[in-house]
Amino acid sequence: MNVHLQQILDNPLAALAIVGNLVIIESLLSVDNAAVLATMVGDLPKEQRQKALRYGIIGAYVFRGLCIVFASFLIEFWFLKPLGGLYLLYLAYNQFRGRGADADDDIDKQKSWLYRSTLGLLGPFWATVALIELMDLAFSIDNVFAVVAFTDNLILICLGVFIGILAMRLVAQAFVLLMARYPFLETAAFLVIGVLGLKLVLSLVEHYQPESAFSQFLGSHAADAGLTVLTVLMFLGPLATSYFFNVPRRRGSVR
Repeated sequence: MNVHLQQILDNPLAALAIVGNLVIIESLLSVDNAAVLATMVGDLPKEQRQKALRYGIIGAYVFRGLCIVFASFLIEFWFLKPLGGLYLLYLAYNQFRGRGADADDDIDKQKSWLYRSTLGLLGPFWATVALIELMDLAFSIDNVFAVVAFTDNLILICLGVFIGILAMRLVAQAFVLLMARYPFLETAAFLVIGVLGLKLVLSLVEHYQPESAFSQFLGSHAADAGLTVLTVLMFLGPLATSYFFNVPRRRGSVR
């Protein structure tokens, strides 16, 4: 652990760049996670919805905590970076191929074997909670996988997992409100996901040709810092032009 702390102290800007990228990835993933969970509790009585989601947050803490235990083993596998990159590229591709316009995001709980098996025994509320916990496990694996793909520093991994939990509870709600006001930010968000995914896929070059100039650049602290600046500008640029010039147009604006 002292080695990981020393890495952060020796290169604070690089560590900050990694944390910045993790904030973006975890927040965006948590938007989808939160949307799925909100859909799952939609058929419960109003007074039970928040209670079910509260159990979901507790499950997120437990499962992400367990994933941290296994993270120290996962960081030994170099191929997680390109695999994580492919996963992020898939998320971006899935968005831009028209998923938002054509797909049905509603969750049919009746199709779940776990829900059907526990419905008669536990009732609708606890059957829904059981299904939420299963989804929490899947989300935890996804999010921790993305974090481990970005860094082998265990302290930063733990920080990334904590950000994921915080994002699930707070940041995702802010993202949803922001995207409702500025719908073009959803496009920017998935462009960022694609850029980060491409960076991780290019780690294949670092692995197989570590002495090349391109590999040296990819592994440099300047590249990490530059990537963070680029991803931030991909959000702030459209926000600034929309605020001052209404281009792209924000929702509710009138020319």
